[in-house]
Amino acid sequence: MITPLPFLINISSPSPGSLDSEDGNKSCRFDEEFKYILLPVSYSIVCVVGLVLNSVALWMFLTKMRPWNASTVYMFHLALSDMLYVLSLPTLIYYYANRNHWPFGVALCKVVRFLFYANLYCSILFLTCISVHRYMGICHPIRSLILAKPRYAQLVCGLVWAAVTTCLIPNLIFVTTTQRDNDTLCHDTSSPSDFENYVTYSSVVMTLLFGVPFIIIMVCYYLMARALCRPRQISSSQRGKSRKKSIKLIIIVLVVFAVSFVPFHITRTLYYTYRVLEADCWILNIVNFTYKVTRPLASANSCLDPILYFLAGDHYRSRLIRAFAKKQAPNNLQSPPDKNNDLALVFKSPAVQASSDGAH
Repeated sequence: MITPLPFLINISSPSPGSLDSEDGNKSCRFDEEFKYILLPVSYSIVCVVGLVLNSVALWMFLTKMRPWNASTVYMFHLALSDMLYVLSLPTLIYYYANRNHWPFGVALCKVVRFLFYANLYCSILFLTCISVHRYMGICHPIRSLILAKPRYAQLVCGLVWAAVTTCLIPNLIFVTTTQRDNDTLCHDTSSPSDFENYVTYSSVVMTLLFGVPFIIIMVCYYLMARALCRPRQISSSQRGKSRKKSIKLIIIVLVVFAVSFVPFHITRTLYYTYRVLEADCWILNIVNFTYKVTRPLASANSCLDPILYFLAGDHYRSRLIRAFAKKQAPNNLQSPPDKNNDLALVFKSPAVQASSDGAH
């Protein structure tokens, strides 16, 4: 007798735990033993690491980096979004460690699922804001002196929170709990009867909050790269510093997208598509396996974002180092002042360079 692979269909009478419990399909049962180890372990790592890194980031933004510039505003809201999601992870860790039993009620189920997608799309949009901010500084330095003011950045962040919340309100309606034997399931999508409607809604949200921002980021980075390669009337040291900071930003944001956002959206789209098309069960099992594997990767953006704060500019890094150095150094020793370098406007002409310092 041939033993099926862990993610393939279990032809013998399946146990209750083998049902695809989050997005239940009555005609196809999955062997998801891998999920009850993968998700609790990965979510626990994300919870601990994300809690530490984002706590430090929020502490830095609130106490050590006043007054804020536009870059700091975007990074603060990004860290806030990550922290709200990380705080919801203990319930999911318990849920999957307890083999898909949700004892916390339907309201908290809706909130936890909402926070996952809110963090996902807020992170994408705030990274887009940071990228556009840097693009404006490189390609349109004079115009960006007005647009890069902190009050405009706060307005943009408010619009991001409002847009994501509005788009995800239907998700609160779709997400629900159901009973299976003695277990209460907290669906990530909807009940099976509403699944096709959920897929239509989810596709629209993915296009607006992932597809469009991703295209904007790619266009900005292409124009930034072209501008960085163009000869400028600036000193070689200033050019090298600006190039280095911009390349760091591009690499970090692309890594976050490549690790967290793109694989998750691809596998989720494939899974939803095959389910709507009623594909063979063995295909659904394979796609379900890959989809479940990318869910922790999507959560990992809460740990990757703080790397952006530390590496994309000297301002956060130098103040963080100075803050910890003060706790270890004797009181009579003074730490050297940090350079006011962050995700700042670069390639400024000499005529506007002095006035730009106050605008960003």
